[in-house]
Amino acid sequence: MKNLLKTTLVLLIVSLPFHVAWADEYSDAIKSFQEAGESGSYFAKSYGYALFPTIGKAGIGIGGAHGSGKVYKQGTPIGTSKMTQVTVGLQLGGQAYSQVIFFENEAALNDFTSGNFEFSVQATAVAITAGASAEANTGGGTSAGVSGGKNNADTTSLGYRKGMAIFTVAKGGLMYEAALGGQKYSYSPL
Repeated sequence: MKNLLKTTLVLLIVSLPFHVAWADEYSDAIKSFQEAGESGSYFAKSYGYALFPTIGKAGIGIGGAHGSGKVYKQGTPIGTSKMTQVTVGLQLGGQAYSQVIFFENEAALNDFTSGNFEFSVQATAVAITAGASAEANTGGGTSAGVSGGKNNADTTSLGYRKGMAIFTVAKGGLMYEAALGGQKYSYSPL
């Protein structure tokens, strides 16, 4: 068991993005979501959003994911955020994806920026640069998305749940997963 844990951690460390997200990455991610079907309309109608241009994810039985992003209020950056995820279950591989969380109103944005925020219980299936995912959490939120990669992505959502809507666009990798885990977000104001 210790060897499996060590191997998983090494794979995770090698697979996760350690680079700084540059302004171009944020612009490219926003453009991908704006051009990806339903998610594009959320930029105009949401109170704010958290954008993670690259989240790296890897696992062999035990897995994890990590990414850094910015939080926007009415189109203006107001802070930074980090997403960390730990999963346990049947999983093998690694992947990278972009994620955006839209906040329907000020209360939803305040919930997210109030400290450590968490989504839990996730099920996903992603292959190469095309993927499909569904997510449900114990806090009552759900989301779904389909992606053909950042250049030809398409997204769908179940709408706002508890004031938030989540979209992802696969960037690359191969991950087979039937795992349970949670996503934790930290927030730091600018």
